[in-house]
Amino acid sequence: MLDTTQKTRLKVRLCTPRGFCAGVDRAIQIVVLALKKYGAPVYVRHEIVHNRYVVEGLQARGAVFVEELSEIPAEHRECPVVFSAHGVPKSVPADAEARKLFYLDATCPLVSKVHKQAMRHRRLGRHVLLVGHAGHPEVIGTMGQLPEGAVSLIETVADAERFAPPAGAALGFVTQTTLSLDDTAAIIEALEARFPDIQAPAAESICYATTNRQEAVKETATGADLFLVVGAPNSSNSRRLVEVAERAGAGRAMLVQRAADIPWDTLGPISVLGLSAGASAPEIIVEEIIDAFAERYAVDVEPVVTAEETENFPVMRALRDVELTRQDMAFVNGDG
Repeated sequence: MLDTTQKTRLKVRLCTPRGFCAGVDRAIQIVVLALKKYGAPVYVRHEIVHNRYVVEGLQARGAVFVEELSEIPAEHRECPVVFSAHGVPKSVPADAEARKLFYLDATCPLVSKVHKQAMRHRRLGRHVLLVGHAGHPEVIGTMGQLPEGAVSLIETVADAERFAPPAGAALGFVTQTTLSLDDTAAIIEALEARFPDIQAPAAESICYATTNRQEAVKETATGADLFLVVGAPNSSNSRRLVEVAERAGAGRAMLVQRAADIPWDTLGPISVLGLSAGASAPEIIVEEIIDAFAERYAVDVEPVVTAEETENFPVMRALRDVELTRQDMAFVNGDG
């Protein structure tokens, strides 16, 4: 290894908050607690959160991931099945009950709040507009709370400008929890300009963790030669952080899952690095990336703290009698 004095100095602006949010922490904890209480296998419908490190860690403990409940063998019908943090359509628990499966719903409480907001609009006679990304599990789950045709998906300002509501329908909107604050504001502004009577949800749909992580990136990205976001390609909130970094003035921004994904040979000269992590990315990977830069540069880590998060979402009552070891808690918290 080179002597530190021979290395190029690199300031690492480290965003806080970053990484696991309370909803992700709760979802991972539910799978770990279920494995401790009921033993393996515990089935999980869809990735519990969008992160391969987490998924592989749970698989090593005995979790089995499936896309559909029909994949669960009949002889394992009494094994628990966990629904992911992104939420599921109403048809999924109904299917589980029809199959006589024992299920645990790990839907993030803030996603459940959006479900309730959409159902409230419907109950008050409004056609629901959902601002979000087609095909995302959260969007599928939210649209699946209401009858077919009761929700229209709006992805862009252009969608908002060409949307044709059902004749005579009152309108209400909700949003996916992990969207870009700026993009969403522009879409809502376009909707409100066309439909002045459209009703907003009773409370903000974009979750606190998304808001906090985007604000931290905005604070950190200006003047950064490179900005890295730790997260998976299918993680909506992580991809939005890359976009926020680019707009906030980072010279270059990219999404990486591990240190091995960093294109070291093409980075060019850098003296300031911004670093954050999506809400489903564990802290241990952030540390791995800092260590990888420390092997190549004389690193000075500068924490940039823009908010303090104290939220905690308890698990369901059925799992509260289970105690986790220190090693279990390290994994749940993203530290091991």
